[in-house]
Amino acid sequence: MTLDPALGAPSARRPGLLLRSGRLVVGLLLYGASIAVILRAQLGVGPWDVLAQGLARVTGVPFGLVTNGIGALLLLLWIPLRQRPGVGTLLNVLLVGTAAQAVLDLTTPPDGLLLRIGLLVGGMVLLAVATAVYVGAELGAGPRDGLMLGLHRRLGWPVWVARGVVEGSALLAGWLLGGNVGIGTVVFALGIGPLCGVAIRLLAPSQLRAH
Repeated sequence: MTLDPALGAPSARRPGLLLRSGRLVVGLLLYGASIAVILRAQLGVGPWDVLAQGLARVTGVPFGLVTNGIGALLLLLWIPLRQRPGVGTLLNVLLVGTAAQAVLDLTTPPDGLLLRIGLLVGGMVLLAVATAVYVGAELGAGPRDGLMLGLHRRLGWPVWVARGVVEGSALLAGWLLGGNVGIGTVVFALGIGPLCGVAIRLLAPSQLRAH
């Protein structure tokens, strides 16, 4: 998705864009916070966060900065796939890792297993809500989703194959670098899709009609 033409539109249209921009920022900040919550559960994380954890461990760079860096590098892979970023894409790169790091800096892992399970489940629910909020803004795909869509469109791969190859590669690389793969990784893989589906149906139903 390209930058919205309403950026140069008359003032009568700007409230809509401002509302969508606010929705986008809130969604991305919540998304980053949800990643930190899942990390604090210490039961395993999603594929991209396994990769970010592994790179952070090897390099000593904070997790949030690594997350932003991965997003920026993935945008380079959009070029041969002829994907065009939107403002949401660029803000995704800047805000998600930053929000995650802020929450990590303010929190510590809980001691009890039940609390950790609660953090995992709560983090996944928050991530699904955040996804619906920022997707509903319709201001551009995130760098990870855009890469998978680019592979689908340019190479003809089914979306599930593109997702499997990309996320599987991220998971394997992250695990080899020391990222946290655990039962939470499995729960995330099985549960996040249905949770996002419910959240989008409730908070961004126009996206279902669009697809």
